[in-house]
Amino acid sequence: MMKTDLIKVGMNSLIRAGYYKNREKLLEDAFRTMLEVRPGMKIDMAIELYRHKEVTLSRAAEIAGLPIEGLKSVLLQRGIPRVVHGPSKSDLKKGVDCIVG
Repeated sequence: MMKTDLIKVGMNSLIRAGYYKNREKLLEDAFRTMLEVRPGMKIDMAIELYRHKEVTLSRAAEIAGLPIEGLKSVLLQRGIPRVVHGPSKSDLKKGVDCIVG
């Protein structure tokens, strides 16, 4: 039996034995375990999510298990630009109008 076949058969046997409700639950548990064993992957995953604008910087830092400043440092080291959102044009105009009168 090939290694991949053994993995599939093993996964199915754990589901049949009642350890997991279904394949999705087994894979979720395996994924969580992988991230615990290889914490660097959490950082890489968080950065990829951030780069593709799927999470904010603060959420990416939380996923990575780093303080925001720590994640900013990693982004800088890797040459990954940070996304900074400024106020909208209408908010700027309201502010200017408020100041100028």
